[in-house]
Amino acid sequence: MPEGHTIHRLAQRVDDAFAGDRVTSSSPQGRFEEGAARIDGLTLVSADAWGKHLLVRFDGLAEQVHVHLGLFGKFRVRKHPEGEVPEVTGQVRWRLVGPAEWPTRTGDLRGPTACTLLLPDEIDTLLSRLGPDPLRDDADPGRAWARIHRSRAPIATLLMDQSVVAGIGNVYRAEVLFRGGIDPFLPGRELPEPFWDAMWADLIALMREGVRKGRIDTVHVEHGPDVMGRAPRRDDHGGEVYVYRRDGRACYVCGDTVRKQELAARNLFWCPTCQRAGTLGR
Repeated sequence: MPEGHTIHRLAQRVDDAFAGDRVTSSSPQGRFEEGAARIDGLTLVSADAWGKHLLVRFDGLAEQVHVHLGLFGKFRVRKHPEGEVPEVTGQVRWRLVGPAEWPTRTGDLRGPTACTLLLPDEIDTLLSRLGPDPLRDDADPGRAWARIHRSRAPIATLLMDQSVVAGIGNVYRAEVLFRGGIDPFLPGRELPEPFWDAMWADLIALMREGVRKGRIDTVHVEHGPDVMGRAPRRDDHGGEVYVYRRDGRACYVCGDTVRKQELAARNLFWCPTCQRAGTLGR
């Protein structure tokens, strides 16, 4: 499932392609036909990301389009220098087409978990269920801390709970805990607040870099391929990481073997030496 930086990056692409323009809206697949028809011919005002949720506003429409990509969704925004709108291929839930000018711009949404119009009160309900998003300037990390320091659940479980922190997925969860030297099984209520503050700051820095580069990189310069003389990481998720999907291999910092264990129905990756049980910080 795409992590929060991907949705913020997508919001930027939608804004860049369509904001301020009247758009043509359709649902070639038919599953968003009524909603797409209501949008057709309206001006797209903005796209906004909240964690893993995308909200798109249109002038003169009280509702907003809510998109959640889920595990299989893709929203491809393209510019076509040839000036022609390409034919629809595959199962496109929602298509946006910009004005008839050069270059032509299209946005094709395929396979999302959600694509629906939400009324203002429904949007308020949705957002009220989300924790603070490290990529939003209006985020309040104190809200997340209030949940964490009262909880007996492992900090690794809490970080994946979107009602605690919005936008964190399995990669950022594993990497921010490693970078902080935090035992992933440490109960939230045993995490000192300064460690949470440092973790929040690290999440902001890592996720902003993810938005900029379009991939997740978490490895410090001294542990990069060039310095260590190792091959670059090759993985569908891109980027250089310390522990995510590196189970069975040597930790770049201490040399111990990175481990994997299922936790709350997701695979957790960690280094048993750098993140010793019951410890905080390296």
